[in-house]
Amino acid sequence: MSFQRIALTEAARELIDEIRSEHGPLMFHQSGGCCDGSSPMCFAKGDFKTGASDVWMGKIHDCDFFMSRDQFEYWKHTHLTLDVSEGRGASFSLEIPYGKRFLIKSRILQENELSDLEPIKSGEDIECI
Repeated sequence: MSFQRIALTEAARELIDEIRSEHGPLMFHQSGGCCDGSSPMCFAKGDFKTGASDVWMGKIHDCDFFMSRDQFEYWKHTHLTLDVSEGRGASFSLEIPYGKRFLIKSRILQENELSDLEPIKSGEDIECI
């Protein structure tokens, strides 16, 4: 089994379950720094269109997680963990009405992890509807 590039905390898992109960299947896209800096954005599955300029990083808690290809070039040597903090972010992400916001914690991948990474895919190759 390949090493996954992204993981999540129990708090993120719980919030995803809460949002999913209201909105159905979900997806994430790591924002590239517009309105809310660089934040993971949560959408109803299919509400954010992905394409060749996006990279599929993997699945977390049955949610596809994407990032822009340009940003991935900077982050390709990092392991990401989706977490949650209290307070509203300034984004269109679905967690905002819950008084919480998703955030990313990162660390550099270790040599043994780099040699066994789960392959990335182009956003246009992943069915998001």
